Amino acid sequence: MRANQTWITEVTLLGFQADLSVECFLFGLFSLFYSFTLLGNGIILVVICLDNRLHIPMYFFLSHLAIVDMSYASNNVPKMLANLVTQRRTISFILCIMQTFLYLAFACTECLILVVMSYDRFVAICHPLHYTVIMSWKVCTILAAVSWIAGFLLALVHLVLILKLPFCGPHEINHFFCEILSVLKLACADTTLNQVVILAACVFILVGPLCLVLVSYTRILVTILRIQSGEGRRKAFSTCSSHLCVVGLFFGSAIVMYMAPKSQHPELQQKILSLFYSLFNPMLNPLIYCLRNAEVKGALRRSLWKERPM
Repeated sequence: MRANQTWITEVTLLGFQADLSVECFLFGLFSLFYSFTLLGNGIILVVICLDNRLHIPMYFFLSHLAIVDMSYASNNVPKMLANLVTQRRTISFILCIMQTFLYLAFACTECLILVVMSYDRFVAICHPLHYTVIMSWKVCTILAAVSWIAGFLLALVHLVLILKLPFCGPHEINHFFCEILSVLKLACADTTLNQVVILAACVFILVGPLCLVLVSYTRILVTILRIQSGEGRRKAFSTCSSHLCVVGLFFGSAIVMYMAPKSQHPELQQKILSLFYSLFNPMLNPLIYCLRNAEVKGALRRSLWKERPM
């Protein structure tokens, strides 16, 4: 490709393409959801930091999940909200590519954090006598660091492949943010390699981890059924069911978006699933953990009543 065909300076995010009244309603609704996302995850993060009783591996990883959810939502939602109330819906191509990179990085990191959380529950329930040795703070720190580093490295692979493509138009993205599949449609070259790498990454970061999670929770379920104490069985099942809800929501929507056969309206399907990723899933995670976790609710009550944990 000639040098004057390689880059475009800015693109237009078409968004939802609805009536003004509908877009104003969506702005109010999505603003509310985004506020709940930041508030809910922020409260979980603060409570975990302040309450010494929650300074254990499970809540250490939950705090990382809260950070990922807030970062993920903040990467996509503010621009979407701005576009709903303005006629100028352009974004510079550099910022668009950065949004794509961060979107992939946070998504991959969340996949790995969820796998690590399932491993933590597997060790805690199936090997309780060795838990403190296996899940030492050194191991937990390494697992969290590897999740973040691997997530950003995987996103960097996609970024490098995208930057090798010539982009000469069109200048419109039929989405509310720079999602990778939509960005690839702007390239005026063959994107087969990018598509293959995306599919391979999905197998590596979605199917593989999901299989590990399912194996872990299958072993956990078998162990729970063997617990003699009814209270112990109830507590273990409550904790793991919360994790399974989050895992099912996240991996299910991701697999449908990137690996399932496309519907007759692929752009609409991508927008709905991306909304789930950007708003609903990060907002639901703190609700799921708070509503189904007695320790988090107890720590929140102690924080509200300004009681010092023993």
